[in-house]
Amino acid sequence: MRHKRSIPNRGFRVADQIQRDLAELIRELKDPRIGMVTVNAVEVTPDYAHAKVFFSLLVGDPAECEVALNEAAGFLRNGLFKRLAIHTVPTLHFQFDRTIERAAELSALIAKANAQRARDDAPSEGED
Repeated sequence: MRHKRSIPNRGFRVADQIQRDLAELIRELKDPRIGMVTVNAVEVTPDYAHAKVFFSLLVGDPAECEVALNEAAGFLRNGLFKRLAIHTVPTLHFQFDRTIERAAELSALIAKANAQRARDDAPSEGED
């Protein structure tokens, strides 16, 4: 008997589906600590046992929200179990994603450096 070949990119497709379904499920949560959450990415382990869920937050405290989402992980996993057609639904681990925050900080630093360079390169009043 030949070993069953794995489906190409299945992990990515499962992660993508989990990301879409979680976005809907999180919106249904009534916890006041969970603000306007955006699920940025989902990384699933090869055995589908665990999924790291990266999220960003428009309003609210990221630490509080992370705690609340991890407390709701069992409920959310149950919701995924009903939606996903896979044998193993991963255990969810929520992690605040600082990528967007860092990108904004870097953009501000670049803008500041460019403004400083423009001031330094501008000819001063006494020069001809």
